[in-house]
Amino acid sequence: MTDILEFTFTAEQQQLREQAREVAHKGVEKHGRFNDSWINGFSKEFAQTMAENGWIGMGWPKEHGGQERPPIERVIVAEEMIAAGAPIAAMWFADRQMGPTVITYGTDDQKAEYLPKMLTGETTWCIGMSEPDSGSDLASLSTSAERDGNIFRINGQKIWTSFGDVADYCYLICRTNSEGPPHRGISEIIVPMNLPGIEVRPITDMTLNRHFCEVYFNNVEVPVENLVGQEGAAFKQTMKQLEHERGGIDRLVSNKALYDEAKKCANLSDPLNRQEISKIETGYHIGRLLVYRETLQQAPSGFSAATKCFCTEHEWNVAQFVNRILGPKALLDNQVTKGLAYAPAYTIMGGTSNVMRNILGERVLGLDREPRG
Repeated sequence: MTDILEFTFTAEQQQLREQAREVAHKGVEKHGRFNDSWINGFSKEFAQTMAENGWIGMGWPKEHGGQERPPIERVIVAEEMIAAGAPIAAMWFADRQMGPTVITYGTDDQKAEYLPKMLTGETTWCIGMSEPDSGSDLASLSTSAERDGNIFRINGQKIWTSFGDVADYCYLICRTNSEGPPHRGISEIIVPMNLPGIEVRPITDMTLNRHFCEVYFNNVEVPVENLVGQEGAAFKQTMKQLEHERGGIDRLVSNKALYDEAKKCANLSDPLNRQEISKIETGYHIGRLLVYRETLQQAPSGFSAATKCFCTEHEWNVAQFVNRILGPKALLDNQVTKGLAYAPAYTIMGGTSNVMRNILGERVLGLDREPRG
């Protein structure tokens, strides 16, 4: 007999979803609702609530304090949190990519030092990746880490560093060698944010959010023991990290709370409204399937670029629907106004859609490289 492929969630997974939804709504009642709550909703208290429920490091190995739960269960919890607007940002980067990266490439001492406090929601991490002259083209970064005996001396500037002003650690992508092709000589170093020589300047965006920061490093001395992985050969590590960043549920449901609110106000007797709602609901289904493929490691290497591209462009379409349905009323609700103003960032953060299409064409489909001017 041929096995039947089962697409539905198990009873246990449905129960987990209901539990997560309840915790998320309680979190919103206590701390407020946040658009794009994985990056705009910062609460150390709610991070500890996530930890108490066992929802940080759900899929991490037990030997490192995790629970080895199926990866899809993390997606279930994350979707409910973000769709409701619960403030998970304080623990999100650590759970999404810093923890898995340290587990994969870190030393035993690094795992013992950093992972436990990630799991309790005690520490917040930022990622030092983008620079003023190096955005989606990560290989062009110039922040340097010069080795001097048993320390690295770090100089340079990062920008768009979310939570740089409140983070305990910066996971820094920097250059330890300038010889050879641009992607060589890149290293990853854990930098405590309380070290002398670090200056953080928060950036207030048009929605009045202040999670983005500029971070300046002026002769910052970091022990060589903080190097993660192989010195000068971390480009592939970083690309693996971006697979976690680009292919997750956070790229699909960031503004779903706004959509749910607008849908309640839509005139369903209007066929154009029904058609647009059908299109958006279909987009959510397609986006989830793409995220599930990434989560279950069924997608080819590099395909997270396609997932990120589709999902964030879907979020942009959702914003346009909300704007059209609510019209002038959107200006009377501060959260709606902020959500609509923030929408252009969806297709920029984590790599622009055009860059994602180039990655998909060149690295996944094997097409000729785009001519360089």
